[in-house]
Amino acid sequence: MNMINFLHTFHPNPILITLGPFDIYWYGVFIVVGNLLAFLIAFKLANYYKINKETIIDLVFWLIIGGIIGARLYHILLEASYYLNNPLDIFKIWQGGLAIHGAILAGLIIVWQFCRKRKLNFWLISAIIVPGVALAQVVGRWGNYFNQELFGKPTNLSWGIPIDIMNRPIEYLNNNFFHPTFLYESLSNFLIFLILITLHYLFIKNKIKCQVSNVRCQMLIVISYLILYSILRFFMEFLRTDPTYLIVGLRLPQIVSLLIIIGSLVILLPKLKKHANIQ
Repeated sequence: MNMINFLHTFHPNPILITLGPFDIYWYGVFIVVGNLLAFLIAFKLANYYKINKETIIDLVFWLIIGGIIGARLYHILLEASYYLNNPLDIFKIWQGGLAIHGAILAGLIIVWQFCRKRKLNFWLISAIIVPGVALAQVVGRWGNYFNQELFGKPTNLSWGIPIDIMNRPIEYLNNNFFHPTFLYESLSNFLIFLILITLHYLFIKNKIKCQVSNVRCQMLIVISYLILYSILRFFMEFLRTDPTYLIVGLRLPQIVSLLIIIGSLVILLPKLKKHANIQ
């Protein structure tokens, strides 16, 4: 109940602290903390799978850089008209504007290239990384809260959050409280994180054989993340109010989510079919 009252009455300030001419933003702090937690989770899992720690350190370095660039470029694409009129804002990452779909796509490309060059198992390395990604999303979404961005439509629910009038879409200027979509995503991503970690535990402890339906256990973990998050994001988009392109009545992130789900099933289903034929 105290948490609900807090959300309903607290007006967040995007700036954590000011040091002389420099402002430290909550958004940046949450991004850094999320990345550190992701690194720790990946490092721990790498130990269980006997992956050299230097390998994970090298990969994480490129993932952080590439993930941020991919997330920013994707966000700029979503709001191209704004950035064409305000090109200098492209570099103001501390004000928000990192799209997770861009980070995921960039991350998959980076892991693929990294594993190809070092002759590593792509699915194993990806499976080590994705639980940390989910946990980073849990933390990172709170940056959206302090920036008062990516909130949902107006609501009368007791946990609705107040949004300053300058941050409200013009059609909602007369509404005071909005769905805390950041919280919905944060809690849902924590559930996804628990599912992924549980799968790792079951495979590592041989509670489930590492070949399930003739599919590598690591592939199942990666595809589980892609499908679960895409389903979450697809439905969350019905609540969000931030501008984006509409295609056949769906928001662009919904289209991307559907493509990720379809692509994941295209990879998974032949494996399941092959196993069924063998049986």
